[in-house]
Amino acid sequence: MRIRIVDAFTDRPFAGNPAGVLILDGDSFPSDEWMSNVAAEVNHAETAFAHRLPEGSGADWALRWFTPTVEVALCGHATLATAHVLHASGKLDGRVGFQTLSGVLTATAGQSGAITLDFPTAPLSALPADPGLAAALGVEIRTALHTGPNTDDVLVEVADEKTVRGLTPDLRAVAGLTARGVIVTAAAEDPTSGYDFVSRFFGPAVGVDEDPVTGSAHTALAPFWSSRLGRDQLTGYQASRRGGLVRVTLHGDRTHLTGHAVTTIDGALLS
Repeated sequence: MRIRIVDAFTDRPFAGNPAGVLILDGDSFPSDEWMSNVAAEVNHAETAFAHRLPEGSGADWALRWFTPTVEVALCGHATLATAHVLHASGKLDGRVGFQTLSGVLTATAGQSGAITLDFPTAPLSALPADPGLAAALGVEIRTALHTGPNTDDVLVEVADEKTVRGLTPDLRAVAGLTARGVIVTAAAEDPTSGYDFVSRFFGPAVGVDEDPVTGSAHTALAPFWSSRLGRDQLTGYQASRRGGLVRVTLHGDRTHLTGHAVTTIDGALLS
């Protein structure tokens, strides 16, 4: 079976967020145990599994995502990676629909090679102050919000970009305080940097200590920063070691995430 490793939200190899992608030949998924074992073997933040759907299904492909330890309900970078593989192999002509645990998600390939994902906007709700989370992150928290059922993250605003970049959280403590992960964000310090805000994502509760570039987190970051900056089109930079840019456009209850992807490994899964 063919397997690719694709770096998403980047236009160059060995940056952005790597994802495993398996385009399945049949019309159903293998067992959950097998997919979980493959994801653990790949050992990237997510591995995507997709199979074609029959006409009249309301979508073109069924898509699921697994971290090395659990299945997740929404994943941006592995969806972008899957759309990139379909486009490169001639199975995506313009727009494609994926049936997922978060409903139908679409991906549209642009002429520049960028791919735009149409995802549900995260419904943000205020959280009470949690001294335990502040202690786990090692920073003062300005704002804390819950991102809704699809992602089930905590979004935290901190003082500045320097604070985001310098985080060294207690990952064991973070794992005990969040269902999926914590997004830490601040406004960009340099208005000429090419991005409007920075973020990092820590998900030790689901086997991902730090995710390099988290598309799904930007469905919460888009409305958060749109309300503060007064614009619906923004660019976020996820300041992990690999780093990556996500262009976001807020359309009410939908958020468009745009980025590039690059295939770095193309091989065969032998069992």
